[in-house]
Amino acid sequence: MPAACDSVLEDIEDIVSAEDLKPHDRQFVRKNVFPKVRKRNSQKNIQTDDDPPSDSIIPGAQKIWIRTWGCSHNNSDGEYMAGQLAAYGYKITDNSAEADLWLLNSCTVKNPAEDHFRNSIKKAQEGKKKVVLAGCVPQAQPRQDYLKGLSIIGVQQIDRVVEVVEETIKGHSVRLLGQKKDNGKRLGGARLDLPKIRKNPLIEIISINTGCLNACTYCKTKHARGDLASYPIEELVDRAKQSFQEGVCEIWLTSEDTGAYGRDIGTDLPTLLWKLVEAIPEGAMLRLGMTNPPYILEHLEEMAKILNHPRVYAFLHIPVQSASDSVLMDMKREYCVADFKQVVDFLKEKVPGITIATDIICGFPGETDEDFQETMKLVEQYRFPSLFINQFYPRPGTPAAKMHQVPAAVKKQRTKDLSQLFHSYTPYDHKVGERQRVLVTEESFDSNYYVAHNPFYEQVLVPKDPLLMGKMVEVNIYEAGKHFMKGQPVSDAKVYTASISRPLAKGEVSGLTEEFRHAPRNGTSWKAHPSAEIQVKTRLSSWMALQLPWQQEGGGLKILSVSLALLAVLVMFYYGGMKTEL
Repeated sequence: MPAACDSVLEDIEDIVSAEDLKPHDRQFVRKNVFPKVRKRNSQKNIQTDDDPPSDSIIPGAQKIWIRTWGCSHNNSDGEYMAGQLAAYGYKITDNSAEADLWLLNSCTVKNPAEDHFRNSIKKAQEGKKKVVLAGCVPQAQPRQDYLKGLSIIGVQQIDRVVEVVEETIKGHSVRLLGQKKDNGKRLGGARLDLPKIRKNPLIEIISINTGCLNACTYCKTKHARGDLASYPIEELVDRAKQSFQEGVCEIWLTSEDTGAYGRDIGTDLPTLLWKLVEAIPEGAMLRLGMTNPPYILEHLEEMAKILNHPRVYAFLHIPVQSASDSVLMDMKREYCVADFKQVVDFLKEKVPGITIATDIICGFPGETDEDFQETMKLVEQYRFPSLFINQFYPRPGTPAAKMHQVPAAVKKQRTKDLSQLFHSYTPYDHKVGERQRVLVTEESFDSNYYVAHNPFYEQVLVPKDPLLMGKMVEVNIYEAGKHFMKGQPVSDAKVYTASISRPLAKGEVSGLTEEFRHAPRNGTSWKAHPSAEIQVKTRLSSWMALQLPWQQEGGGLKILSVSLALLAVLVMFYYGGMKTEL
């Protein structure tokens, strides 16, 4: 390898050429130098703090507004993203106007939800806000025109939201849409032990798996969430235990299909539930999320036992979508109406009082009047206390969007007819006068009551007494409405405090590990962040390790070289330190 120089320098003075000025000459010349006052344009050279140059913006000091649409899985993702951003110093605000950046977490199930999402993007751009997009809409169709030039964080990449936000604040457009894999096998998603800010400090939402095994012809979520990928039981149990240690008294299990849990990792839903039940303290409750009929059929006996457990709500959400087998076949739902009825009838017999919630789509392509009447008969027969009625919307890119559509007026009328049937009966009238045990977890929308749920996850409104929040109490039911009951606490009844510790304050970050405890807060320097410290050490060690030719013999100028290295480090961080990646 050729030498860096033709000859080895014995002394640093050897680099001075004959033409260079000698020290005496430099001193003589200095006498002829006269100071000159530099004229400055005070307005031109002064930069205001309100508009710093792009290379001097300090990420982590901005305010972020987060808006989430859609299911509880999406809400859980939103909580995780908020927690990570807060842990790194960003301020999460409820005021969209004062925010520097909007994080919009979308839902792709129905057209109206995407319309709200699109309108929010437009509003943010009109308000000169930085924008980061998340959720199922950009994951499923990232090349849509209205998403061009905007940063996107994929549904399996939420653990990297800080990176995306940081680069977006700097003025860059970043897109992370990849899938998480381990040795080629798709994982459930981001880690469950990430920091999060619970919307309700008393309720923990745990996604047990992502994706599903179905290929429903109307579903756009499949394009975003993909095939089934389950989290290991140990990780889910650990997350539940951590939640209880942080004051949580109610856990919601969620996914695109909880019934399919574990089929990809050699286990099943009942096995997970029995493990979780062991970790639930007295006075706390577990609520199971949506499950499709095919994957619950084979576990009916075990599921009935679990739903009878005193710390598990006797509640199950089982979407039927239609009571017509021909429509179900066009939907590719992989079950028939008889399967749905078998599940419901069995659970109603084995779990007395169980609440069955279901979904129905009105006006699916090819649905005839006869098909719709079958659906009306099903609702009349079971009188579901909780019924989600959806008018069909063709989602772009789905097979159902290419099918022959039912006229809009017909869809609208069928939706209206089913809604009228649903509101024609009151499911809770017979419960007036009962004494029920309820868990109080939130405030009503009108702020006049606290909201509690009885063992069947039926909503009970109780007086707004702060001493009741987070407690399990007994109430006397004195009034019933379509969607709720009202209860008066019994004075002599025992009150259970479900939480094994004080609940976190609203907005407080959950699950802060050492990895995040040293993250920078607003107003702190880059030194507070471990990754920044690593970069400093790396740069410094590389400069310290660099030896100039005259150092190799152990010359006396190492102090000078070290000083030069330190000076270089300072210069690098003066110009580039603000770009340290978190």
